[in-house]
Order: sequence, then structure tokens, then C-alpha cells
Amino acid sequence: MSDPNRPAAALISSLGLVQHPEGGWYRETCRSHEQVSGSALPDRFNGPRSCYTAVYFLLEQGDYSALHRIKSDELWFFHGGTGLTIHLLTADGTCSAIRLGADIAAGEAFQAMVPAGTWFGAEMSGAGEYSLVSCVVAPGFDFADFEMGDKNVLLAQYPDYQALINRLTR
Repeated sequence: MSDPNRPAAALISSLGLVQHPEGGWYRETCRSHEQVSGSALPDRFNGPRSCYTAVYFLLEQGDYSALHRIKSDELWFFHGGTGLTIHLLTADGTCSAIRLGADIAAGEAFQAMVPAGTWFGAEMSGAGEYSLVSCVVAPGFDFADFEMGDKNVLLAQYPDYQALINRLTR
């Protein structure tokens, strides 16, 4: 964020975004006041969770959301800038991509869902300056449920997707 006059820098500042461990910029915008008890959640959770959480998430050109997974479903909603591609590595060893953006005729969608437990990462699809999305997680996000992908482990598990894994791991 070197030039504060760039549109991405202005959004980062005006939305109060901070750097995310996976890459990009984010700010939690909403967290349910109600919680789901740990006993009502699947065993993968280690305690109660908010019913849902929401964040703004912004990627700048040249940055990416590193491959990671969480224990909840995550919905992505496109707001503006350049479209982005969400890459998913599934438990059966396959890879798929969802193109998020405003160019519906070109196969982009305004929203997408990443299933719980799926390895995923994102990168901008075009040459624009930024992509701005919102992400809603249910049950709500907790960093205890976040796992950053390890390059060597992912390469062993998904040998057919070396280029993607090398590009989207830190």
C-alpha cells in the first residue's frame, strides 16, 4: 500500500482494513450476538461459535489468498474491482475453480460457496488494481478453526497441482 492515492489504498484506509495472515486485507464487519453451543456443533469444533461472521476482504494486484482451510462453510460475495478466482482442492484429490466477479457473460458469478474443510486460495483474475469481496462464515469464524496450507504436505496430497500449490502457498 505504497501510494495512498491509489483506489485500493483509499479502500484499505476508508474501510479500516488490516493485513490478513493468508494475504490480502480484511476487517470483520459483523459477528452474530447469538452463539451455537459446542454440543450442538459437529465434533470438528472445540467449543461454541457465533452463528455467523462477516468480513470485507481485499486483494491487491500481485497478492493472493494463500491456500488454507477452515471448519465452516464460507460464502464469498463480489463487490468491486477486478474479478478473482477461488481455487479449491477437495478431499478426493481434485481441483476446481470458481470465478467471482461482475462479468456474468464471461462465466463470473457474484457469489460462491467454499465447503467446510476444503483447501482453498484466491488470486485476481485480471490486471486491475484490486478485488473487493465480503466473506460470510457459518458457524462463525474463529482463528482456532483456521489452518494455513503447508506447501510440502499439499504437494504430496495433490501432486497434479504443483504449479497452483507453488503459486498459492507462503
